[in-house]
Amino acid sequence: MPRANSANPLLPEQRRRKILDLLEQKGQITVRDLVEHFAISAVTVRSDLDALGATGAVVRSHGGAVRQLEPTRDYPLRLKASVHRAEKVQIGRAAAKLVQPGDVIILDSGTTTTEVARQLRDRAIHGITVISNAMSVISELADAPGVSVIGIGGVLRPVSLSFVGPQAEAMLHDLHADRLFLAVDGFDLEHGLTTPDVLEAHLNGLLMGVAKEITVVADSSKLGRRSVSRIGSTNQIHRLITDTKAPQEFVKALRALGIEVIQA
Repeated sequence: MPRANSANPLLPEQRRRKILDLLEQKGQITVRDLVEHFAISAVTVRSDLDALGATGAVVRSHGGAVRQLEPTRDYPLRLKASVHRAEKVQIGRAAAKLVQPGDVIILDSGTTTTEVARQLRDRAIHGITVISNAMSVISELADAPGVSVIGIGGVLRPVSLSFVGPQAEAMLHDLHADRLFLAVDGFDLEHGLTTPDVLEAHLNGLLMGVAKEITVVADSSKLGRRSVSRIGSTNQIHRLITDTKAPQEFVKALRALGIEVIQA
């Protein structure tokens, strides 16, 4: 990355416009990148990114920032994992607390459900069975004591590291679960639950059909948004676990429908 001319320091607004230009080109940028590019301190960079994040121009990520993620686009798991990380940890922790010894649960693919898996491993709940089509979830729980893992195989989607397609769908015919924790890219009250990929959406819809209880795990940036492919309707779910920034109108509307909302 070319370095800015330190002999003529930029005003904060000028520098922030240039940060947005860099993000438009790269999609993701780190604090270290900007420190080197503008020859300024990490404190100043974080202040700039916080200011841009407050206006909604960027999304703060762990160690930097990314462009606003579009709900209709499929992004690599590594990029999604860096966004809203603190919120996902809290959501994962709240979800893991619902799981009891002896439960059979499903975790679909996504960075939030991966965090649920991580929290389950750390809580060391014994006697549970986890069904998943996500390599990240299976990897987190592969050696977790007291956890049996059933992997749903099929066609690998490299962008999400998940298995989909007819083979994955066929495996569900003989499975049943107490709880499904479902990560989504969009949750609109009227349109329901959505995700960018049609095969992922179809499999997720089938996962909803084999679980007694359905909990959506989604940070507040997903609420009120629509993606391309519909998974299921709002009235099919029992609970939403989200963060404290969730729009209160959205929360009230769900509760009016008899859907539990936990803000972690």
